[in-house]
Amino acid sequence: MSEKQTHNIKTILTFIVPSLIGLLLFMMPISYQDALTIPIAIISKGLQNLLSNVLVGIVTAIVIFTAFASLVTKLLKPKLIVENRFFNSLFNVSPIWLVVRILGAIFIALTFLDVGPEAIRSGSTGALVLNDLLPVLFSVFLFAGMLLPLLLNFGLLELLGTMLTKVMRPIFNLPGRSAIDCMASWLGDGSVGILMTSKQYEARFYTQREAAVIGTTFSAVSITFSLVVISQVQLEHLFVPFYLTVCLAGFVAAIVVPKLPPLSWKKDLYVDETPRHADDETIPAGHGVFSWGLHQALTKASQAGGVKHTLIDGMKNVVDMIFGVIPVVMGIGTIALMIAEFTPIFEYLGMPFIPLLELLQVPEAAAASKTIMVGYADMFIPAILASSIESDMTRFIIATLSVTQLIYMSEVGALLIGSKIPVNFLELFVIFILRTLVTLPVIAGVAHLIF
Repeated sequence: MSEKQTHNIKTILTFIVPSLIGLLLFMMPISYQDALTIPIAIISKGLQNLLSNVLVGIVTAIVIFTAFASLVTKLLKPKLIVENRFFNSLFNVSPIWLVVRILGAIFIALTFLDVGPEAIRSGSTGALVLNDLLPVLFSVFLFAGMLLPLLLNFGLLELLGTMLTKVMRPIFNLPGRSAIDCMASWLGDGSVGILMTSKQYEARFYTQREAAVIGTTFSAVSITFSLVVISQVQLEHLFVPFYLTVCLAGFVAAIVVPKLPPLSWKKDLYVDETPRHADDETIPAGHGVFSWGLHQALTKASQAGGVKHTLIDGMKNVVDMIFGVIPVVMGIGTIALMIAEFTPIFEYLGMPFIPLLELLQVPEAAAASKTIMVGYADMFIPAILASSIESDMTRFIIATLSVTQLIYMSEVGALLIGSKIPVNFLELFVIFILRTLVTLPVIAGVAHLIF
């Protein structure tokens, strides 16, 4: 009887209204200032513009405060923080994360005050992270974090997840709800997808393997940013074939890379080390895919707290992301950009790719090789370096590759490391190389058809 239970009109409305608002805010593609985006990105952009004069100061204060609070917590263990579960998890971090937060605070203070070593505060290192990236992340986290419960708490993912399992499980060996993370990233921002994945991993909806695969494979680059990349290499007129190539190469990587280490080594255990139950996704007798998805959605909606609970949940998301992740992005992002800008490390790392590029008949292979590994520091650097290359075909390949590589330390990589998703710096580097090796032949093949 319980499986066929009827739900009252209040429960049905509790499912429909917040889920519909969440769907419109996170998934509804709209054209804004000649670009395709989602409402949440427009609202975030509006806040950025409104606070443009003070936003850099706000994020600077947050990063310094986080480092100070973490240091005080580690040394003095104040009761106010240690005895509060939420604050304890936020500020009582491991020694490595404490060092990253302190470095982030030092970097941001020097950059904000424009003093100290040029390598830290230059326009292509610390200043790039502080002025161009952190205000965007702050605005996205503020609204996405606050409004994310509309997607997560009222049954939408239960309905869509059940319906999409028939697609996601056979092709990618992932739960159906992971398709929603991908869409939010694709239409809006990769950081939104990572935020969603991390929250669902903590809530035991994803196993360690699933969270790691989704975070490194489906936090796709938004359409808007892809347009910026292709514009940088002066090939805007090829945006449609460029984006279709990105989708094709990304699809191939999503099938191949999770089957290889380190992702294939990840365990199918939840965050609390309990195993995944295969029957979690089986549809009981007497139900179709839609009716079972709807039943689960309405059950979830009936358990959702009221407005106060949703607001508190949203505020916790915001604090967790802004105080937990932004300092990490400042610390790791600045270090990665310093290595890219002031050392030849990425140039040396790119040299082994010259024979592969020559085998794929890519013009100006030596120049192209210099751009391949630098994408690990920041996704936009390859496009900047490629703009001086003569061959249209080579610029097309570099621009497409930089978008499909996906893992870059100035944002996505630092976000993943700063989140609860179980991946580390070395694993991300290996995944980056694997994605490069898998997608490069696909991209070069399409490029030969176009040019």
